[in-house]
Amino acid sequence: MSSNNELLEALTILEQEKNISKEALLEAIENSLVTACKNHFGKSENVKVSIDPETCEFHVFQEKTVVENVEDPVEEISVINAKMIDSKYEVGDIVNIEVESKEFGRIATQNAKNVILQKIREEERKVLFDQYYSKEKDVVTGVVQRYVGRNVSINLGKVDAILTENEQVRGEVFQPTERIKLYILEVKATSKGPKILVSRTHPELVKRLFESEVTEVKEGIVEIKAIAREAGSRTKIAVWSNDPDVDPVGACVGMNGARVNAIVNELRGEKIDIITWNENPAMMIENALSPAKVISVIADAEEKAAKVVVPDYQLSLAIGKEGQNARLAARLTGFKIDIKSETQARESGDFLDYENDYEDDEYYEEGEYAEEEYTEEDYAEEEYAGEEYTTEEYVEENYPGDSLTEETEADTDKE
Repeated sequence: MSSNNELLEALTILEQEKNISKEALLEAIENSLVTACKNHFGKSENVKVSIDPETCEFHVFQEKTVVENVEDPVEEISVINAKMIDSKYEVGDIVNIEVESKEFGRIATQNAKNVILQKIREEERKVLFDQYYSKEKDVVTGVVQRYVGRNVSINLGKVDAILTENEQVRGEVFQPTERIKLYILEVKATSKGPKILVSRTHPELVKRLFESEVTEVKEGIVEIKAIAREAGSRTKIAVWSNDPDVDPVGACVGMNGARVNAIVNELRGEKIDIITWNENPAMMIENALSPAKVISVIADAEEKAAKVVVPDYQLSLAIGKEGQNARLAARLTGFKIDIKSETQARESGDFLDYENDYEDDEYYEEGEYAEEEYTEEDYAEEEYAGEEYTTEEYVEENYPGDSLTEETEADTDKE
């Protein structure tokens, strides 16, 4: 019975340390005993194994048919021998004959041991795969081990992950034993255990970091609606609050920028723009171009294109270094964005600043002369209603004391 206690203790330790279920191991032992019987007797179709999961006490039986004349001693038993076991047995009955494990040869025992060890390895790989597969598309902390060519081997605890060159942020260099956050891209099952691919460049890495750092995002009060990233340089995220009392941008920034700074530090100084998401495409594009100020946005929702006018001094800020700000804003909103300065827009005729050009012209604003040319006669009609307004009177007002010369007439015509 002592061997059963040792087996029970061994299974308990395996279950605790390697997270392999006792049921799976007992099943492996059962299969190994059947295999040992097959190797010893030549066949195992009539072999039955009984294992008590509580005590790990096991019994192996051969089911033999009672016959008059035995032709196959592995599957048959004579009626005389059967009656010696129990007198009630008759021809055609099934007798369970217990097989003593000590009967197994050395080779059969070794094979049974190999079956158990193989099962333990398989279960260990399966447990690891399941554990990390559940973390796919999530963030984990890993310890840098070494560079393998241009890839980096990262230890995630019980298994190693690969950070390929394509998934590394340009310029980032890691030292052995350094702890870094990683986004799990994919977990594959292989014969050598799970193969885990991780990333430092994926936009979701930033999103997951905000979820871990900002309680409101984790709880779903603040939603990250869109994200655009150029790894190692700049990220723009659009946030929205489901609670009118919660400021989404403020929640993500934190007190004195504590929350966003923690993420910036993890990303080695990558700049993060947090903007308010808006259903209105024009408003969304205006927000997305932050920190640049915008004069006007004309967005075509069907064409997914927008024309944006910014003050002259804000043009370079709106476009950004090497076009980065405009590029990220376009990715964030899904719109193709054409940015022009106020001067460029006026020259191309794409923009009229009605508010500044006609703020004193109530007639224009009311649309009274929207389709007509507003002439000097119109002006005279308004200002001198019922009077004939002559060129001499115009000169008298604008050029007091001067006579109406050819030069003055020319100037008048210009006016």
